[in-house]
Amino acid sequence: MQDAKSGYLPDLLRGNTEAILLCLISELDDTYGYRLIREIEERSQGFLQFKEGTVYPALRKLEGEGLIEGSWRETANGQQRRYYRITEKGKETLTKKMAMWRNFTTALNLIFKPANI
Repeated sequence: MQDAKSGYLPDLLRGNTEAILLCLISELDDTYGYRLIREIEERSQGFLQFKEGTVYPALRKLEGEGLIEGSWRETANGQQRRYYRITEKGKETLTKKMAMWRNFTTALNLIFKPANI
């Protein structure tokens, strides 16, 4: 993950990388690491730029926890690529993480909201 826009970005993302990946895998269904990296950058309009060294270890962790399943497939050019899909356990975890995130951002918005506006 690059830190071009804010010195605090890594702190804000800590603990949320896995939720971001679970969310995208649930939406894209049957996707691979490099596509996830591109999707994160595109959806965040370039604000979030994850590196392979961030995404692939997180994918292995999610797979080890049974939240996603991966399978190797041959691509059109004969290379192997690992595709991921979310499991039922992953869907349940994502639902919980999204609820926690909504509650957290609601609380922050209440704090950051100017009182006299």
